[in-house]
Amino acid sequence: MNKPLRRVAIFCGILMLALLVRDNWIQYVRADELTNRTENRRIRIERYAHERGNIIVDGKAVTGSVETDGSDFKYKRVWKDGPLWAPVTGYSSQAFDSSQLENLEDGILTGNDDQLFFNRTLGMFTGEKKQGGNVVTTLDGAAQKAAFKGLGDKKGAVVALDPQTGAILALASTPSYDPSVFAGNSNKDSEAREKLLKDKDKPMLNRALRETYPPGSTFKVVTAAAALENGLYDDIDAKTDSPLPWTLPQTQIPLQNEGNIPCKDASLREALRVSCNSVFGKISDDLGNKKMIEQTDKFGFNKEVFTPVRADASIYPEDNKPQNAMAGIGQASNRTTPLQMAMVASAIANDGKLMQPYMVAKRQAPNLDDIYTAEPEELGRALSGENAQKVQQMMETVVKDGTGTRAQIPGVTVGGKTGTAQHGLNNSEKPYAWFISYAKTDNGSPVAVAVVVEDGNANRDDISGGGLAAPIARDVMKAVVDGKQ
Repeated sequence: MNKPLRRVAIFCGILMLALLVRDNWIQYVRADELTNRTENRRIRIERYAHERGNIIVDGKAVTGSVETDGSDFKYKRVWKDGPLWAPVTGYSSQAFDSSQLENLEDGILTGNDDQLFFNRTLGMFTGEKKQGGNVVTTLDGAAQKAAFKGLGDKKGAVVALDPQTGAILALASTPSYDPSVFAGNSNKDSEAREKLLKDKDKPMLNRALRETYPPGSTFKVVTAAAALENGLYDDIDAKTDSPLPWTLPQTQIPLQNEGNIPCKDASLREALRVSCNSVFGKISDDLGNKKMIEQTDKFGFNKEVFTPVRADASIYPEDNKPQNAMAGIGQASNRTTPLQMAMVASAIANDGKLMQPYMVAKRQAPNLDDIYTAEPEELGRALSGENAQKVQQMMETVVKDGTGTRAQIPGVTVGGKTGTAQHGLNNSEKPYAWFISYAKTDNGSPVAVAVVVEDGNANRDDISGGGLAAPIARDVMKAVVDGKQ
């Protein structure tokens, strides 16, 4: 071969090598990136070319798919009673992607997950059209409906857990929204979503998982647990070292109690029954900030929780002595999600054992075969069994003849704690009403609940955990207990 031909051959070889490298780079290295680009319309068309699998509650689908008119996206998502289930499912939109379970379980619901490879391969030979799988939730339909009915037109949230497994039984957030109104990709869908985003009441905010509030006096059960776990007190009926008035450390400000209640040297049981700020503020100060943080960490504070939907971290902060005392009664910089306070009530009801909250019980192939079944997972021990039972006794006294009597259920043992959390600079805004609780049967506790109500329309003097939140918790617990019978 002469020299010019050899040069041309080498040059052509280099071009071929470059083409092979480029082809492999695109097909293997950048495959996922290109597939997931929003500009890749063919992928999106394929995604909506078949019916999406469903999200299941109580054996019935709460979602569905309908054909789209005038679009190359053949199917879009619809919901049965969308506002009721939106806090659980999230949304799935042709124009605006998806959120929550609709997003996290998208591979199963579209049929593209690796777990469904066999089903897809079999369909190639049988000629069956592609189908998505189903996601079976842990939700209890009756409990969810009771939560929404109780909240009504008020802002707030409810979380109910099975203390023994961590299964989420109810997850309500109000006001809510209907994901169906922007499930397509028309101008009408865009306008509906924009209206929801501009709504001052934030209907698309999941208050159960993504809003943190001062927990108010519901947090006193955590402070009581810290006192018992650290040996500060061991007899819940013995007098505590709690002078009245008690002055916040490093200040000249006495920590006030609500009304003329018997808080001087009150026992832990009595202090929780009537909700003494001075007793629990002093306990938090006596223990110190480090020990209080250690106790809250055992209940799940200071880290995000995945259900699998992410919940914001609840925070018990590093702070100075006066702020730590206030945090011990659920104020100052103490912030928590409703999910976290349900976890607190759940761990106490479960004799100190804290379970991982979860809301996906099973994943199913299109033929309804189970391809995944959840196994309850222990997160850790929040407190000893002996001390958990002492806190249970205290909480049951609160419901029997304390501030939580409106949570009573005939024939059922109920433990609870009310809270009215200050809100705004110098408590200038209307407070939040809280209630945490559990119901107990012969087989242990089947349900623990946290309720928070932001009721901007109520008279300030009418806002209390016992008045607004406890009846909601009662109805949710009753729905679960009745379903077990």
